[in-house]
Amino acid sequence: MTALDGLRVLDMTQYEAGTSCTQALAFMGADVVKVERPGVGDPGRGVGPGGGNSEYFVMWNSNKRSVTLALDTPEGRQTLLDMLPTYDVFVENYGPGVVEKLNIDYDVMKAVHPSIIYARIKGFGTSGPYSSFKCFDMVAQAASGAFSITGYPDGPPMRPGPTIGDAGTGVQAALAITAAYVQKLKTGKGQLIEVAMQEAVTYYLRTAMAGSAGGQNLVPRNGNGAGASMNLYPCAGDGPNDFVFVMAVTERMWGDLMRAIGREDVLSDERFADPRARFEHAADLIAIIGEWTTQRGKYQAMQELSDAGVPASAVLDSLDLYRDPHLVERGFIHEVEHEARGPLTLLGWPPRMSESSVEMKAAPLLGQHTDDIVTQDLGLDAAGLAALKAKGVFG
Repeated sequence: MTALDGLRVLDMTQYEAGTSCTQALAFMGADVVKVERPGVGDPGRGVGPGGGNSEYFVMWNSNKRSVTLALDTPEGRQTLLDMLPTYDVFVENYGPGVVEKLNIDYDVMKAVHPSIIYARIKGFGTSGPYSSFKCFDMVAQAASGAFSITGYPDGPPMRPGPTIGDAGTGVQAALAITAAYVQKLKTGKGQLIEVAMQEAVTYYLRTAMAGSAGGQNLVPRNGNGAGASMNLYPCAGDGPNDFVFVMAVTERMWGDLMRAIGREDVLSDERFADPRARFEHAADLIAIIGEWTTQRGKYQAMQELSDAGVPASAVLDSLDLYRDPHLVERGFIHEVEHEARGPLTLLGWPPRMSESSVEMKAAPLLGQHTDDIVTQDLGLDAAGLAALKAKGVFG
């Protein structure tokens, strides 16, 4: 069995914050049924080309099944509530007030299914002065402080690359749901879970905020480095990402770095005798290290430094990542067949569990599993299913 075998999730999420949450649960073995709007589906389906199966969508919806329900009709809403008791978890990340407008909030669902675990992902939560504000990933990152510590000291705040506002929040929500499920197995009780994206992103800023003295100090931007021994260096090649990042943070690593680049003489130079002196003369050291890195490709520099005990990595880009020999050997790169898009190459799920392994499957077509799911959940025969279709329940 897989770790979450038997856990059933009714997934009413869109774009990324919610879909990353339910995908994480699916990757650990949960049966995730995605509820989508007839004819349109998750708006993420239309982010880029793909005829309703964009690459963005297939990235975040692997290992799920899709059912369409016209929730804006009484019959569609009632069908959702009729299906609900066969599930353990309901997840939504719609904008402020949407589930209330559809009349499927926690109180409504709890009345139908008292032990339901109802998870909500919101930009700013459902209380407080910002609770009515709409939010996307970068809005959450700006509101959490992530922009303020990203960029060069003499430049403006910058947008971070990773979508930790969405996916970072989603994984936290998945952890909370898993914990709630463990609690439910002990007590039989469900619960309401709320995760605000603004608050979730601050978890990833705890190291930076450790220098704020509880909000008394302004944490500065440091660009790509903090001194010579923790910095980004150019390598041979003319690509936009031909760089290696070096992070020699201890005295031993500092010595290993100088020996690795053949500059043991620097270790006896009084200008670089201790961390403070090296910081004051960082420009000289950066020139010395950079002279060595520019004579090597980024992978060679990474290999030589790592062999010497210096933490370092080539800057891998979107071309490198899918071909990286390390990730390939570890089986992190997956090839799946999508019914509409054909063969796809996808990145894997990072956690590895010795007693739980889930095969990666392609994201579903819109409404692909409607008949099977509704028949199973409601115990319908062909006539019963046809009657719902005649009412426009599925669009």
